[in-house]
Amino acid sequence: MIDPKELKYSKSHEWVRVEGDEAYIGITDHAQESLGDLVFINLPEVDDELTVDEPFGDIESVKAVSDIIAPISGVVVEVNEDLIDEPEKINEEPYEAWIVKVANFDGVDDLLDASEYDTFVEEEEDE
Repeated sequence: MIDPKELKYSKSHEWVRVEGDEAYIGITDHAQESLGDLVFINLPEVDDELTVDEPFGDIESVKAVSDIIAPISGVVVEVNEDLIDEPEKINEEPYEAWIVKVANFDGVDDLLDASEYDTFVEEEEDE
C-alpha cells in the first residue's frame, strides 16, 4: 500500500513516487475526485520524452476531459496499460494506479511534499 505522505506533488495535481532510478507518475485523489468517474485515458508511448509542465496525455471523465501534466521531465519506460481497459482504477486507488514510469528524470526537488500539497489544495478550494 502506498503512503500518500511519502509522495511528491505538483500544483496540477499529479503525484510522483521515486523508486531507485525510476519514478512513477499518477494523479492525486483530489484530482480524481474533482473529475468524477473516469471513462477513458490517453497514454503516451514508451520512449516518449516528458517535459515538466507540459501535457503528456489526457483523461476523460463523465464531466470533462483534462490534460495530464508532467510533474517532472524524463523518458517513459513503461505505461500502465491496465488503465486503457479500466481507467476507473484511478478512481478506486489513485495512489496505486500509476500512469507512467519514467527514467532519466529531473525536477523532483521542485515538487511539493504532502503537507505543502494539502495546504495548496485548501488554499485553492478557498478561492
